[in-house]
Amino acid sequence: MPTPLMEQYSAIKGRHPSEILLFRLGDFYEMFFEDAKIASSVLGIVLTSRSKGEAKIPMAGIPHHSSKSYINRLLKAGHRVAVCEQTEDPEEADGLVDRAVVRVITPGTLLEEGILDEKRNNYLAAVTPDGGLAWVDLSTGTFRLEPVAPTRLFDELVRLSPSETLVPSALEDADFASRVRLAAGGIVTPFHDWTFDRDNAYRTLTEHFEVKNLAGFGCEDAGPAVRAAGAALAYLKETQRGPIRHVTRIERCVADDRLFLDRQTQSALELTETMRGGGREGSLLWVLDRTATAMGARLLRDWVTAPLRSVEAIRARLDAVRELQGRDVQPLLKPICDLERVLAKVGANRANARDLAALHDTLAALAPVRALKFESPLLRALRVGEHADLHGFLAKAIADDPPPVLTEGGLIRAGFDADLDQVRSAARDGKGWLAEFEAREIRRSGISSLKVGYTQVFGYYIEITNVHKERVPADYVRKQTLKNAERYVTPELKEYESTVLGAEERSKKMEVEIFGRVRDRVAEDIPELQATARALAELDALASLARVAMENDYVAPEVDDSTAFDVRDARHPVLEKVLEEKFVPNDVVIESAKILLITGPNMAGKSTYIRQAALLALLAQMGSFVPAKRARIGVVDRIFTRVGSSDEIARGASTFMVEMNETANILNHATERSLIILDEIGRGTSTFDGLSIAWAVAEHIIEQIG
Repeated sequence: MPTPLMEQYSAIKGRHPSEILLFRLGDFYEMFFEDAKIASSVLGIVLTSRSKGEAKIPMAGIPHHSSKSYINRLLKAGHRVAVCEQTEDPEEADGLVDRAVVRVITPGTLLEEGILDEKRNNYLAAVTPDGGLAWVDLSTGTFRLEPVAPTRLFDELVRLSPSETLVPSALEDADFASRVRLAAGGIVTPFHDWTFDRDNAYRTLTEHFEVKNLAGFGCEDAGPAVRAAGAALAYLKETQRGPIRHVTRIERCVADDRLFLDRQTQSALELTETMRGGGREGSLLWVLDRTATAMGARLLRDWVTAPLRSVEAIRARLDAVRELQGRDVQPLLKPICDLERVLAKVGANRANARDLAALHDTLAALAPVRALKFESPLLRALRVGEHADLHGFLAKAIADDPPPVLTEGGLIRAGFDADLDQVRSAARDGKGWLAEFEAREIRRSGISSLKVGYTQVFGYYIEITNVHKERVPADYVRKQTLKNAERYVTPELKEYESTVLGAEERSKKMEVEIFGRVRDRVAEDIPELQATARALAELDALASLARVAMENDYVAPEVDDSTAFDVRDARHPVLEKVLEEKFVPNDVVIESAKILLITGPNMAGKSTYIRQAALLALLAQMGSFVPAKRARIGVVDRIFTRVGSSDEIARGASTFMVEMNETANILNHATERSLIILDEIGRGTSTFDGLSIAWAVAEHIIEQIG
């Protein structure tokens, strides 16, 4: 016969069969049955049991105060975690304490510090087979959608590298889900089909943003992307079980606004991670990222993977970088916290007092940033808000150096709330009374060594050594016997204990309630604060590009709508940082023939040279200076690469097959404005056949594509 506790557990677990259920019992999260076995294996914790004999139930537990690291390991192992908390004070419970799941944690819905990588977004994506794509970062509030051609969907997933991707549950076992899993890299989660329905998705979005339609966001005609966005938002609401007030808007991305990079190009150019090992060091981002804030680092990563195509926008960024070369603005940005992620915690009701103290300090640090004067239009358009009212409010509300736990007290500054001050005063006055009581009892008993103390177990007591036990007043009641002393209480002391301890408990509960109101006040300003965060991130990313350009002797490229590619004394941006010896510059000049055929012995640097050309174009179009003496680069619409070889045995494709598929992709999608990098095309087969393929491909590119 199951106990009432296990009946409660079974009922809650029945509503979360696919998650590891963390069931709160006192200071521990306990797991039972199969969950306990999985947790024991993944986390390396002891598997014990509840009850004995035939009623034995497998059990494993983790401490509540250090649960983050355990949850992270469960997520990395591909599990979802349901957190079940005690929703009732055990002291006030009449029998079994009420419990409920307050949140389902998945790889794409993280908010926890220490688990998230501060320099990259943690995206939850949602996709549909007809080209619907949406992605949201719950930890920053960023929410975007984009209708893409179905053939480009998987390349976009490579660029975004989401931690979790939603697909309609009907497609869980289809080839589409397998391809999503291969491209996205994170876990793929089947989600209710009805959330991907156009009407349901549209209603979910408009109700959340409190609008009649999506025209104000430019998303009214975004087709299948709206369905994906609605499903993503529905998933957040289902897993979070609480407010997500920081998701304040949705942005539409337009493919024609940026340089499209397919998965092969992103990998071959090692934009954000290396091909061998997948590490950040040795990538282009590793060279460019000298940001002072986590917000700037995340934005710069976006710029690297999605360069611009508009000449105007590129020139505006270059002008800003040029101006910032003479300005040391980053020291002003260093005191600024990760504003985006603090606001996300505020919006989800998970910010603690230290988060709000960090927000207060950040608002105080904005004044010198706001005082900066710029000439370039892009920098002048950045709007860093003043937020004086909120700063003043937080200065009055939040105590200096508050604790991280909301239930310990010490959150709210004295003078902010009159009722709280009164209760605190009662507790303080009581402690003064205690000293007077001790002195009075010493005089009354004549025992100079008498002392008044306190323990959590026994409360307040009067301690008298055995030497003086004959002189103990008659109204003292024995409470505890020690080796050399006795402890007593009196009715007066018990009454004091009730008053003081009651006041301390009341003050702690009051502080939690008051802090909730303070947090709600901050939440009212989330949209304005997010606008400031975006401006700070852009300033930081631009300043990082300026710093890299100065330190590494980069030059501003001349970017236009021509098909020119004329770069003198060019260097590979990554290799010149990695190699200890001096890097030898080379010109990259593509003239009327529009093709360079490069030959030479092994290890002569051919692959480096052609990759270098692609990176120069990419740097120029993301608005960065380039490693060269002089550069003129016409805007390209796409960069294609066919570099390296690898068998994809899992997909049943040989080196030659992979090479031909990638080459076919280039021939089918390249235009006269594309930059194409081909390295030893045709080497996956015999010499004669390989040369024939290379010849035919080159002829087609020149004569048909142009």
